[in-house]
Amino acid sequence: MSTTCADPKTLEGLVWLGCYLTNGKHLLFYRSIGTVLLLLAIAAPVSLAMGFGGAMAARARFWPARILGRAYIAMVRGVPDIVFFLFFVIALDQALEFVRHKIKCPDWTDPVFRGSDFVVCPEAKLPLSSSPQIWHEIYGFSLAVFTFGIVFGAFAANVLYGAMRAVPQAQIETAEAYGMTHRQSFWRILVPQMWLYALPGLSNLWMILVKATPLLFLLGVEDIVYWARELGGAKTQAFDYPHPDWRVWYFLALLVFYLLMTYVSQKVLGRLTARLTRGQATLGGEAMRKGAAA
Repeated sequence: MSTTCADPKTLEGLVWLGCYLTNGKHLLFYRSIGTVLLLLAIAAPVSLAMGFGGAMAARARFWPARILGRAYIAMVRGVPDIVFFLFFVIALDQALEFVRHKIKCPDWTDPVFRGSDFVVCPEAKLPLSSSPQIWHEIYGFSLAVFTFGIVFGAFAANVLYGAMRAVPQAQIETAEAYGMTHRQSFWRILVPQMWLYALPGLSNLWMILVKATPLLFLLGVEDIVYWARELGGAKTQAFDYPHPDWRVWYFLALLVFYLLMTYVSQKVLGRLTARLTRGQATLGGEAMRKGAAA
């Protein structure tokens, strides 16, 4: 911030607005947009990887793996996202600290669970209270990414499981008749073709993931929803830049941001779908063939 903005009470008009939009709090607001984009960049492949593993388990020949995969899909999909997010993050955090407590403080005699309180030795805290603030932020963000991966991985697993079943079984049988093993037919025949059938469902799942990023606010991560509420609320003289209640304008900016995200996503996914359906014996591929012949 320049020296011009040193005393906000002396500013007026566009100068006041320019200093207001470039103060330290707004820089954190702009940085939170990067936090949301980083979450999408990491959570999407993590969810897809978990979904692929869940789909493989759901169709496995080994029955315990099959039961585990189908139970994962059914249980996570059957719980409201907000309930799972609030419960799972707390449970995972306490589980990690409890394990560390048993390892690092074996001589601890006081109970860990004291009514509604969960108390472990200081050495077991994650992260340590003496750790820099950046590690607290990384830890919270990592829990959020893992939770997003678990939740949306279950939906991705259901989509991929259905896509695997959509690939004609005759192709798998033909491949095995030509001498391919079950593993070879899976990776060389089934997996390359299933993406075409999975893409519509995965596209919808991506849109839902984009819209679910405000759940970061519930997980204690200072995302764009948090800062929109904080910066848009009415300020008093205790703040450098007092103003009326502007939350409607901040949330309108969030509306535009998410609409742009979904618009760009639709364009990219549309191009990807057109590329995958080219030459394929599907409705999309047939429409492209007829369009090229016309």
